[in-house]
Amino acid sequence: MTKKDIVKSIAEELNLPQVEVKKVVQMTFDAIVETLAKKGRIELRNFGVFEVKARKPRKARNPRSGEVVFVPAKNAVTFKPGKEMEKKIS
Repeated sequence: MTKKDIVKSIAEELNLPQVEVKKVVQMTFDAIVETLAKKGRIELRNFGVFEVKARKPRKARNPRSGEVVFVPAKNAVTFKPGKEMEKKIS
């Protein structure tokens, strides 16, 4: 499902123009990204937790050549689903 599909689905269900729904959806995504950048954690009840975790630098291997490559430290976003989401998916 794409952002366009989400917008279309919500617009049809609420009988609102897609342009307005798209603004709200984009603002929601922007707020999530900004919060992760500042605070590093978002907890959405019954949905899950987004969290920024630091990854340590490490050595890796190029699978084609076998050459050792240095991978620098970086921050990565992780997601842990909530209990209700896990129930529905299982």
